[in-house]
Amino acid sequence: MKGIGREFMEGTKYEHLGQSHQEQGLAPPPLQLAVPASAVLIELPRIEQIKVKAVDLREAIEARRSVREYASTPLTLEELAYLLWCTQGVQRVYEGFATMRTVPSAGARHALETYLLINGVEGLDPGLYRYVAMGHRLLAVEIGEDLARKVASAALGQQFIAQSAVTFLWVADIYRMTWLYGERGYRYIHLDAGHVCQNLYLASAAIECGVCAMAAFDDNGLNRLLELDGDERFVVYLAAVGKNGAVRG
Repeated sequence: MKGIGREFMEGTKYEHLGQSHQEQGLAPPPLQLAVPASAVLIELPRIEQIKVKAVDLREAIEARRSVREYASTPLTLEELAYLLWCTQGVQRVYEGFATMRTVPSAGARHALETYLLINGVEGLDPGLYRYVAMGHRLLAVEIGEDLARKVASAALGQQFIAQSAVTFLWVADIYRMTWLYGERGYRYIHLDAGHVCQNLYLASAAIECGVCAMAAFDDNGLNRLLELDGDERFVVYLAAVGKNGAVRG
């Protein structure tokens, strides 16, 4: 008897796929989630203005660890902007079709949206934010210190989330991927999340931060907390970030 995982792998083989919506001539979906007209956006420092220490790539790769304990020192807004650019920075826009960014993505679809649980970033109130990659800005979704406890609870009680300076929550806008690849796009969205998180690990070395990626969470609970439908948009991956502490694993 095949389990669900094996059924998924079998069902998303090319031999079982029909025409994608792109092949059917349907218009592509928007390149990022809509920003409400009434939203107040927070401008982030431009990447060309941000200075970080030089880190040897080999040293960064060899030193990579998952860090679950953080110093209480907050991140600066410049450091947060640097991490956002390294993980989802837009370098070129092909209007209406695709974006080229600092990470690879299947078909340049870039179907991930970055939400942020902010606990300790200078100049930002604690709460939930969304990165508006096209424009390099932040959108405040919900402000409140209690959100850290709620996110940690939805992440199966991983309390170091509440002690992080910021926790990245990557959300799939799945039609942006399946428009091109059909059901096989569900494979690719998870590969894309891995590319993004590895960039976060390596980029964090330049600002003396530790990272811990997480795939253990209550899907329904976390989607509800972010007001996602869990069908067209859903959380796929998390990563906590903070200034280096003492415990590694």
